[in-house]
Amino acid sequence: MVKCRLLTWLPVLALLLPTTAAALETARPNIVWIVVEDMSLPFGCYGEQVIATPNVDQLAQQGLRFERAFVTAPVCSTCRSAMITGMYQTSIGAHHHRSGRGAEKIHLPSTVRPVPQLFQDAGYFTANGRFTGPLDKVPARDAPRTTGKTDYNFEFDTGIYDSHHFSHRQDDQPFFAQYQLSGGKGRTLKTPQPVDPSDITLPIYYPDDELIRKDWAQYLNAAMNTDRQVGGILRQLRDAEELENTIIFFLTDHGVSHARGKQFMYEEGMRIPLVIKGPGVDTGKVRDDLVLQIDLAATSLARAGIEIPAVMQGQDLLAQGYEPRSYVVSARDRCDETVDRMRAVRSEQFKYIRNFYPHRPYLQPNAYKDNKPIIQQMRALHAAGKLSPLQSLIMANNRPAEELYDLENDPSELVNLAGDRRSRRVLVAHRAMLDEWIRETGDQGARPESARIYDSDMQLYIDTLKLRRPERLDEIRANIQLMKQWASEGK
Repeated sequence: MVKCRLLTWLPVLALLLPTTAAALETARPNIVWIVVEDMSLPFGCYGEQVIATPNVDQLAQQGLRFERAFVTAPVCSTCRSAMITGMYQTSIGAHHHRSGRGAEKIHLPSTVRPVPQLFQDAGYFTANGRFTGPLDKVPARDAPRTTGKTDYNFEFDTGIYDSHHFSHRQDDQPFFAQYQLSGGKGRTLKTPQPVDPSDITLPIYYPDDELIRKDWAQYLNAAMNTDRQVGGILRQLRDAEELENTIIFFLTDHGVSHARGKQFMYEEGMRIPLVIKGPGVDTGKVRDDLVLQIDLAATSLARAGIEIPAVMQGQDLLAQGYEPRSYVVSARDRCDETVDRMRAVRSEQFKYIRNFYPHRPYLQPNAYKDNKPIIQQMRALHAAGKLSPLQSLIMANNRPAEELYDLENDPSELVNLAGDRRSRRVLVAHRAMLDEWIRETGDQGARPESARIYDSDMQLYIDTLKLRRPERLDEIRANIQLMKQWASEGK
């Protein structure tokens, strides 16, 4: 009797199967990454009170907000190299900022493939662009100057991106799209209602100075502009009738570009916002487990039903069997011409930083940072004796080999407990965490960069400045020579 019923239904099933397959194809969620440059957490949902950020706040209210998200590197190219592979940049040789740009190239291990390529292989349309306005104003597929920032420190096929915008896909084709927003780099953009610098309350480790207040006000203005762009992206998705089938990830590539922020291992440099919103994601929830930006790769692939490569170091944050980390690690290596190596372990309560070049200043000569008015002002105030002892910490001519901070009682990371006998057990435990991570992940920063590779990247740097900033050539050359001198002295 059962057999007869099955035979009776076979013709009907044959008619339904193609439709069902097509439905499954179109039901695959779109994945959108909104990646913002040079911003910490100046958003209402993270406690910012001076400005209003309604669009980011709405994402958080309608989705899942992570209270303790971090980057594996507090500078853009290394962070982005890690994010797009789901791997620690130190494991794939992409740990030096803006490396592999000269004659000497960096190639990914054969087992590692960029995330967009994995999406393409699964039938997704891939896009990487900027926000350019309403959906009906999106530039043509071949329009110049529309692609988004990549900044990867390894060789890759630009064909991993099909276009600069998801609207160029085929009908019903799911898409993986990235929006690259200028964020903190857009401080000169006009804001309808700019922040009054007198309304600013600076972190206690910065002096109450007019120029620095003005800079911070411009930073908050940039955050409001970013929020408006986020609103525009949501409108694009809504107008394309794709919003309800899209999982959105919102984050920054590292913290604010300030003295203790970008390039450094303090919370201002390595802690970032992270919000996920879309079908199948908890609504209005906040998680306080320790997560990393490399987790975007695994989480995005899993939401799209794509197998996560076994080699990938990022974790699926939304997996049923997800196990929170007990600590996360961030790394800083050479930035432009400035040679350095720092590693930080961030656990639930503590931050441990190991400085591998303790005899060098925190603010080593670096043309990128030294040409910022805020850094010039910090140096001038320090020289005039106008910084408090706590504000002067970042200006020191050398640094401790180890730093340990109790983030629960010292959230500004100003009281170094590494030499405190009462904190000895905590210090030893965090040392062991870092040593274990270095071994398990194959931290390539343990080997100094060869002079051949350094010279290759520096030659390109110099050649570029000859065309764009010739007035800075002497500064760069002097910095390069100083790096080599200090290396020869074992400093």
